[in-house]
Amino acid sequence: MSDEPPISGPRALARVFNAFHNVVYYAPEIYRFVDAGMRGWWMSYFAYRAAPMGPVPAEVVIATFYNFAPRMVRRAVPAVWEVMRPADILNLRSEAVDQALRRLLASHLNDPELAQAAELARAAIEGCDPAGRALYAGHAALPWPDEPHQVLWHACTLMREHRGDSHAVALTAAEIDGVMSNALMVARGHGNKATILPIRGWKPEEWDEAVSHLVQRGWLRPGGMFTDEGRAGREAIECHTDRLDRAPYHRLGPEGTQRLIELTEPYMAILDHGGINTEWPPKHLLHAGS
Repeated sequence: MSDEPPISGPRALARVFNAFHNVVYYAPEIYRFVDAGMRGWWMSYFAYRAAPMGPVPAEVVIATFYNFAPRMVRRAVPAVWEVMRPADILNLRSEAVDQALRRLLASHLNDPELAQAAELARAAIEGCDPAGRALYAGHAALPWPDEPHQVLWHACTLMREHRGDSHAVALTAAEIDGVMSNALMVARGHGNKATILPIRGWKPEEWDEAVSHLVQRGWLRPGGMFTDEGRAGREAIECHTDRLDRAPYHRLGPEGTQRLIELTEPYMAILDHGGINTEWPPKHLLHAGS
């Protein structure tokens, strides 16, 4: 039997873990970081996502977050560590996520289905190899919470960072840098240049240079749309990501993965109704401040 996972496997898990992990970005409870002294939504974001790695310099965040312009990262890092220590940031993040999930899933916190989903998600990701995956490794070193809704969120966050790190490896192997990865995302129909630039911090001329490079490579047309070669190249990156991210799917297998999807489907609908699964790019980020 081939060791290759079917495309639907790791990507099906991504649909689950994104729904729960995204609570940390879109729930209003996360604005507690601004109340605690962070300078806007983006400074808060760089703080609580990088904090599991410790008080790292901007260069580490640039490397691991991958698709942000270095200047945007440096506006927040290392200044975030002067506002709050990483341990305090992580405690506040846990409190904010717990508060948000208790609000959104108020009548479901004691569901046996929620507890079973948490167990399956934890089994999928706990103990996966951290080699080459710095953001996953930092999060994997954190203690597991006790309550099922918190366990599910933590497991989904681990899966999200595991796949994100894997994707960064695949992009690097394909010689696609941070700004080019954003141009390819737009070519796929996710957002546009005008909305992505302020969210990722790149300058228009940097974007245009990236598109020009991809045109010369044969991946994009001058207007920024995919060529057949570019579409195939982008899908090859996703397939490479799937291969690097196959461990959680292999741990559950097809039946376990399908069971996790079935268990979480009602909760994903609740989160979506609560505004958590926001379309890309999220409109509120365009006015999120520094």
